[in-house]
Parts: sequence; C-alpha cells; structure tokens
Amino acid sequence: MQWSQVLATRSTRMKASEIRELLKLLDQPDIISFAGGIPDPALFPAAAFATAFAETMGGAQAGAALQYSVSEGYKPLREWIANRMGDIGIDCSADNILITSGSQQGLDYLGKLMLSPGDTAMVGWPTYLGALGAFNAYEPRYIRLDPKGNAAPEALKVEAAEAGGRIKFAYLSADFANPTGQTVDLAGREALLDQAEALDIAIIEDAAYQSLRYDGDPVPPILALDIARSGGIENTRTIYCGSFSKTLAPGLRVGWVCAAKEVIGRLVLMKQAADLHSSTINQIVTHRVAASLFDSHVAKLRATYGHRRDRMVAALEREMPKGVTFNRPEGGMFIWLTLPEGMDGAQLLTRAVAEQRVAFVPGGAFFADGSNRNTLRLSFACASDAQIDEGIARLGRILRG
Repeated sequence: MQWSQVLATRSTRMKASEIRELLKLLDQPDIISFAGGIPDPALFPAAAFATAFAETMGGAQAGAALQYSVSEGYKPLREWIANRMGDIGIDCSADNILITSGSQQGLDYLGKLMLSPGDTAMVGWPTYLGALGAFNAYEPRYIRLDPKGNAAPEALKVEAAEAGGRIKFAYLSADFANPTGQTVDLAGREALLDQAEALDIAIIEDAAYQSLRYDGDPVPPILALDIARSGGIENTRTIYCGSFSKTLAPGLRVGWVCAAKEVIGRLVLMKQAADLHSSTINQIVTHRVAASLFDSHVAKLRATYGHRRDRMVAALEREMPKGVTFNRPEGGMFIWLTLPEGMDGAQLLTRAVAEQRVAFVPGGAFFADGSNRNTLRLSFACASDAQIDEGIARLGRILRG
C-alpha cells in the first residue's frame, strides 16, 4: 500500500525530536552527556511514591484508583493545584484546572484548539523544541516573539498576513526557559500583555520550571498579571501550563492546564476524545506525595541544582575560549552557549562525541527556521561535580582545537 496517498498533509510536518534521537546515541558509559533536559533520577522521592502506591492500593481507594475517572482530573489534586496557584498570585478554583498527561499534552491540545492550517504562532527564537513538535501537526507558520514585547502590533499583523494567516497566540516559557535558561522580567511580561491585547491573541505560558528558582526575586506569572488587569481569571487571555515532571517525577506524566472555564471546557472535550482521562492511580498518588512533601522536596532540588549550575558556570569561565559567550540562569536546568560566527553546533557535536566523548544539544534544533546554528544547549541537572569539570574541560579542548 502507498501510505503517502492516505496520510493527512499534517503528517509531513511531524518530525522526530532531535533531542530524543540524540539520546539514543548517548547511552554509552564513557560519554559525559549534558544533552538530556531531564531531572536527576537520584533525586526522585521514590520512597514517598512507594508508600503512596502501597497505601492507595491497600486501602479503600484501590477500586477508584484502578477505575475510569472524570476527564477533568482527580478533584483533590485539582484543588491542591488551585491552592498552589493562589500562592503565586493566580486566584482560581479546581474548575479552572484540567489534568493532562504531562504539560506536553496540554501544548498539543492548545495547538489543536487554536491553530488552523496557515495560522501564525509567535514563538521564541529559540523556543522549546517540544512546543514546535506539538504545534507543527496543526500546520502553522511561525514568527519571532520578542520576549520584551516591544514589537509593534501592526507590524506583527502585517508579517503574519504576509505569512498567510492571522496570529492566534504567543507561546513562551517566562521562567528559566528551555533551551536558554532566560527569564522574562516584569516589564517584559507587562509589555507582552499589552501586545497581546493590541493583537487580541492568547498567551500560552509554559511554566514547567517555575518552581526551580535558585536566586533572584520571583516574578509574578503572566497569568497572575493578567488576572490583576482583567479582574478575574474568567476574563483572561493567558493559559498556564504546569507540570510535576521537573519537581516530583516525569514518569507519572501528570501535568495541568489552568485557564478560564471556557477554555478548560473546550479542552475537556478534546481530552474525552483523545484518552478519556489521565491515569487515575497516578493522579491519586501524585496528590498524596505533593500534599505531604512538595515544599521540602523542591527546596532540596533547588539546593542541588543550584550548586550544579554554579559549578558549570565556573567551569565554563575557566575553559571556554575567547569568542564563546554563555549565560548564568537564575533557575531551571539549562545554560545557553553562543559560538563564534561560522561555527556549526551540529558539526561540533559530531566531533565532540567522536574525539572527546562529550555531548550537548546543537542549538539550531530550537529555532523554527533552523537558523542560529552557532549555538548549543547544556544541561547541568544530571551531572556530578566531577562530570561537570571534566566534561566542560573536554568541550573547551574541542572548541580550541
């Protein structure tokens, strides 16, 4: 059978994640890898999860935990999330929360909800590769999102029209973004809201790393600022995507979307059509663990990851040759390097793995147009002090060579 004759046009836009494919090649013990944007499994609260699973399956909740559930998600977990959202300035209720199979599913649903073929999405330059993967299936065009919100709305409308469609939303991670580690300051968030109002578009706020701040003062989420302006969450244009993947454990695939009830209602219909509901037992267990130790566990993560960030920054300061620049993120898991003009991160990776047995992610993968190939992303989350020191020294050698 000629499958190409029956596949939808959107299937041609679905591409393998460059990072996922890269990780397959790096499962070798002699490679020091700064490639994976994943939490350190040694830090997972495994004992707490074991207890929570045992208590759930050994008690009155066992039947419910193994049963179908409501599409919106386990209500006690949604109530817990709503309370946490209130702590960061987002006044909402459980009815404003939809539990998803990781925040990645939320991004997929939002692309499906808002994008028609030829519509325009504003995204960072660079931006999270998983967001591009989620949105690509719905055949959008991309234009550059100015994280400071300074681009003139009329000019953006013209650019989108020239690209073939109207702008539907701006997507960004405002805190410690993947891949750059950058944070949008308060003025930038306010300006982005001004811009979104002028364009009458939605904002998708990807907050996967929001809890992992190591220094500096917290900045209110964009949704919190939107609520303050509009008078309540039901009047907002911002959609907040959260996740337990970077704080508790990614394997349970528990994330959430927080938005006006009108948006949540439409997403619930998509959830019903896609997978009915996220895993009931995983939601129950996540609620038990989050309610018992979330704050203390996140404090441990901040201390550990903050130390590793400092170690990698210090190593980069020692080892990077002239012409290589990098940042010191206030949180998250990533440091972004810019190489001298003319260098190619993908070509450098091939040499680095072959000659020095060190790995990273080439930066071009994070740009919607594949540009800026003289960049790369390093993750410090899973590396020991010794691995950081040796791996960055190896990277320095390959760059000087």
